[in-house]
Amino acid sequence: METVTTLNNSAIALTEANKPFEAISLFRQALTLEPENPMLWLNLGIAQQKTGEYMEAIDSFQHCLIIDSELTEAWHSLGLIYYEINEFELSEQCYISALSHKGNDPKIWNNLGVLHYNDENFEEARNCFEKSVSLCPHFYDALFNLRDTCRELGDYRAAAEFERILSGLDHPSKI
Repeated sequence: METVTTLNNSAIALTEANKPFEAISLFRQALTLEPENPMLWLNLGIAQQKTGEYMEAIDSFQHCLIIDSELTEAWHSLGLIYYEINEFELSEQCYISALSHKGNDPKIWNNLGVLHYNDENFEEARNCFEKSVSLCPHFYDALFNLRDTCRELGDYRAAAEFERILSGLDHPSKI
């Protein structure tokens, strides 16, 4: 019989190899052994999200958060799904919850900034992107978004500086 750890690790590898459907069955198998393991619910949700099964993924992330309400990655993942299905207020609430547990995550600050940018709240978007860049100075996506936000605000000098920084980066950063 396989252990929860073996099932989880195999399923994570399948998810990363873009085989989320195969991963889902392994996560479900592991959950029969440890139904109160929040990481299994989180990983199941991530695999479900990759398949486009958003409602199932939302259920998995919510189940994870019932077990461990401080799991930042679950809040962040839930925010991403709500963004994908155009539930922007719910997305913002999830990002804010994630930041309340881990306020130094540049990806979450960047995603919150994108929400504000799309809502044309450019000042708030700029604040979020600046926070993201302060936490990770070479985060390509945040720099790109900050440059565009500065252009929207008419701060062309700052936009030019961020363009200069972007041009010096070899490739988009992975954080």
